[in-house]
Amino acid sequence: MIKSYLKVLAVAILFAGCENNKKSEATPVEVDQTTIGHHMERLASDEFLGRKPFTEGEVKTVNYLKGEFEKLGLLPGNGDSFFQDVPMVEITGTPSENMEISGKNTSINLERLKDFVATTNKPVAEVGLENSELVFAGYGIVAPEYEWNDYEGVDWKGKTAVVLINDPGFKSGDSTLFKGNEMTYYGRWTYKYEEAARQGADGLIIIHDTEPAAYGWNVVEAGWSGSRLTIESDLPLLNVESWISGESAQKMFDASSMKGQDYKTLARNKDFNPIPLDLTVSVGITNTIKKDVSKNVVALLPGTERKDEYIIYSAHWDHFGVGKAIDGDSIYNGAVDNASGTAALLAIAEAFKKSGDTKRSIVFIEVTGEEQGLLGSAYYAENPIYDPKKTVANINIDALDSPGKMKDLTITGYGHSEMDEYAKEAAEKQNRYVIPDPEAEKGYFFRSDHFNFAKIGIPALYASGAYEGFEISIEDIKKYNDHYRMYKYHQPSDEYDPETTELSGIQLDLQLLFTVGFKLANEDYFPKWYDGSEFKAARE
Repeated sequence: MIKSYLKVLAVAILFAGCENNKKSEATPVEVDQTTIGHHMERLASDEFLGRKPFTEGEVKTVNYLKGEFEKLGLLPGNGDSFFQDVPMVEITGTPSENMEISGKNTSINLERLKDFVATTNKPVAEVGLENSELVFAGYGIVAPEYEWNDYEGVDWKGKTAVVLINDPGFKSGDSTLFKGNEMTYYGRWTYKYEEAARQGADGLIIIHDTEPAAYGWNVVEAGWSGSRLTIESDLPLLNVESWISGESAQKMFDASSMKGQDYKTLARNKDFNPIPLDLTVSVGITNTIKKDVSKNVVALLPGTERKDEYIIYSAHWDHFGVGKAIDGDSIYNGAVDNASGTAALLAIAEAFKKSGDTKRSIVFIEVTGEEQGLLGSAYYAENPIYDPKKTVANINIDALDSPGKMKDLTITGYGHSEMDEYAKEAAEKQNRYVIPDPEAEKGYFFRSDHFNFAKIGIPALYASGAYEGFEISIEDIKKYNDHYRMYKYHQPSDEYDPETTELSGIQLDLQLLFTVGFKLANEDYFPKWYDGSEFKAARE
């Protein structure tokens, strides 16, 4: 009798243990669509004043995010704080009304905003160009791996380079020229200003062209006027960073030593050498300087068995604040860009909490200053809170928008790492297919915060449905996306309307990104960079 009783008791204890184990195992849940919409609507409201760093809008935004993470029961992600301070300099520059381009027999006056924009990252009261010699420097690229140097043979001190946007592979028809139609980092405006400064130039003028830039002049006008933010640095800086319109550039070339020559074709030649234009440029900037501290918001959901290994979800909370009025509206609410991603992190954090404990830790970083040049993520990459070698992956979320559920999952930066395989597996569960970015020439891989995580070796996933809907055609999706870029991107019209904003596609994407993170959080494997990726060396 005693033996029988003990046997029954042992089985009961074992069964109870199994039941307890089952209860402790994490089980993924649905990402809540209502949560997404609630936070998007709130963050994109006029109350948050366009969420620009160094404004009342920042204070409201970061405190809102901190409060919402606390409500979910997440821990401070930076020691005992939910904030990581990001020291910045705000420079409010007022350029002269005209940029003057002069030659022996010509004088061209370009009008501010209409024809040119001019900014500086130098924290000084006054700066500018005074009769600085203009030299055409092709694409403004120095790329030893491609045996390419657009600056070679010129002493750039006192000179201003004039360059094209994107890189030589764009629309070349030659897949071996750089990466063909896929933009490299050499095509980004950030690189071009950095390289010109390294070369010792006084200034750089980028010629705007809508197709290779992937945005119209209206975006340049809005983004390169008013106050700008930068991180304090000892790196070389230009006196003037400028853009001019394509029409203004043509006037300049017609008045230069290159009159009648096809400057775009010349720049694509591997043997290109810089060409003096026999023109000078003058423009001044008066600055108001403010040093302050912006904030990344960091929240932690600790793991159990492998809690010192981390999956980082990132999104940028910032937008352009209050700026130039368009159709009577001066608040740049940024509903899609990026109240969607900011809300997404809160919705995914909620899903993780409801799903139970994970083996690895999950970190949610809402970064600042993305719109000013990925500043918050750049600062984190230089001052990581969590060891990059123990950071398993980054999943970045930026500007989610679709008119419905999408059949595709477009991966920006496809072919770089095994994160592609995780995304494929999750997509197949949703009866979706994976494609590389069909607009790789627009350089989206370098235009959001995952790029800075990749630069320090952390495999990154940046993906969303953007090409074909389950019930909406490829052609109609393209019209939808083109309409957003033309009429809403970086404009006050990027607002949240609960009556017209479709959340089903956003929810489907977030469910996929949650699924990827959930799998990573409950295994012991570290995704690898593929051979040939420029980011592999940083990981190794």
